[in-house]
Amino acid sequence: MKKTMFSYTKNVLERVSFDPLLFCKEVRKALKVLLPYEIEQLKDWLMQYTQEKPELQHCQLLLT
Repeated sequence: MKKTMFSYTKNVLERVSFDPLLFCKEVRKALKVLLPYEIEQLKDWLMQYTQEKPELQHCQLLLT
């Protein structure tokens, strides 16, 4: 089964979510490689994922 870049990005972000700086760094990297529709998916996923993780919410600003 082929893994999409978006799926890979989500996996990486979930693994580094223990460190807010690393999390933001990975979000920046994702913005460079994802396609426009995948970036929209990332925005939606990030809103859901960080809803109960206030230390990661400031990374949403990178997507605006």
